[in-house]
Amino acid sequence: MRAPTGPSPLWRAARPVLVILLAALAVGVPLWLVLATSAKPQGEAVRPGLDPPRHWQPAANYADAVSQGEMLRGFANSLLVVVPSVALVLILGAGAAWVFARRSSRLVTAAYALVISGLLLPPAVITIVMELRQLGLAGTRPGMVAVYTGMYLSTSVFFMTGFIRTIPVELEEAARIDGASPVRIFLRVVLPLLRPVVATATVMVMLYAWSDVFYAFFVLGGGDGATLPINLYQVASAQLYLNNWHLVFAYVVVMSLPMIAVFLVAQRKIVSGITSGAVK
Repeated sequence: MRAPTGPSPLWRAARPVLVILLAALAVGVPLWLVLATSAKPQGEAVRPGLDPPRHWQPAANYADAVSQGEMLRGFANSLLVVVPSVALVLILGAGAAWVFARRSSRLVTAAYALVISGLLLPPAVITIVMELRQLGLAGTRPGMVAVYTGMYLSTSVFFMTGFIRTIPVELEEAARIDGASPVRIFLRVVLPLLRPVVATATVMVMLYAWSDVFYAFFVLGGGDGATLPINLYQVASAQLYLNNWHLVFAYVVVMSLPMIAVFLVAQRKIVSGITSGAVK
C-alpha cells in the first residue's frame, strides 16, 4: 500500500506568496482607493476609482478637510470620550479580573459568567438611550464614556482573567508574607505583569471607540460634542460635500492617523509581551 504523500514542494513554496497576494488585494486595493482619491482634484474625484491622480494636490485637500470639516473640535471630543473610556476599562477590568482569577466561590463564578456574558449579548441601544435620559446623561460625554466602558469591559475582563491565571500565586504569597496589603500586591506585583494584555486591550478599545459611529450617533447625536466619526457623517451629508469625495477621503485619512500611530507603537510591546508570557 502506497503511503500518502504531503503537499508538493512547489505548493509549499507558493502558499506564502498566495497568502501575501490575497492580503494585498484585500487591504491594498481599498487603501489605494482612499489615498488616491484624497489626492485628486474635485473634477477627478467625482467618481472615485483606482486610477492614479493626473494632478496631485494632497496638501490642499487635507488642509481643506481639517478646516472645513472642523476636525480639531472633533478630535478633541474624541479624545475626551475615548481616553477616559480606555482608562476605566483597564482599571476596572484589571481589578475584577484579579478577583475572578484568584477566588473560586460560587458567587464569584456566577459574577464572572455574568460579566463575560457581554461578549455574547448585543447591547440594547434603545434601552441604553432611555436609561441615559433618565439619568440625565443623554447627549453628554460622561454618558458616552459609560456606554463604552460597559460595552468593552467584558472583553477586558475575559483576556485579563485568563492571563492572571497563568501568573504563579507564589509571587503574591511572597509579597503578602512581607506585609504587603492587597492594594500594594495588585499595584506592585500583578499590574506590572499585565502589561502585554493591557497593551492589547488598549489597542482594541481605542480602535473600536475611535471609529464608532453607531452608538455615538444615538448617545451623542450631533452638535458641539460630536466625535470624529459623527463629524465625518455630518460633513459628508452636507451639501458642500455631496460631490467632494476628495475631501471626504482626505478626512478619513487624517482621522485614521492617530490610531495607526497607536497601533505601530503598541505592536512591538504586544508581540514582546506575548513572547515573554509564552516563555514564562
